[in-house]
Amino acid sequence: QVQLVESGGDQVQPGESLRLSCVVSGVALNYCAIGWFRQAPGKGREGVGCIDNSDGNTWYTASVKGRFTIQRDRAKKTVYLDMSKLKPEDTAVYYCAIIKYPPPTIGTVWDSEYRYDDWGQGTQVTVST
Repeated sequence: QVQLVESGGDQVQPGESLRLSCVVSGVALNYCAIGWFRQAPGKGREGVGCIDNSDGNTWYTASVKGRFTIQRDRAKKTVYLDMSKLKPEDTAVYYCAIIKYPPPTIGTVWDSEYRYDDWGQGTQVTVST
């Protein structure tokens, strides 16, 4: 059974940094894709970024490019979302999700939540003064 567990959410001030972790169990990390999504109050779920673990390629939504980075530790079966220069509009519940067998077109469909097989429970990030 595949499980994803996020952690690291916190309340921080604008401009600060935060690292979220997503621990994956029940499946090998080598060939899957892990996506990060977020959902702000009253809004739909938005794709933040994705990593294809088969080759390490990453993709990000425009609003976080240059500020957020996805990294992986295969030995720990963990994928990280490193967030810097946080803004109030980054406030949301952040989720990680897995595509067990990414298609060759993953770079163009990574932000479609319907592509993902399993989801974590989410972790709250609040950016405020």
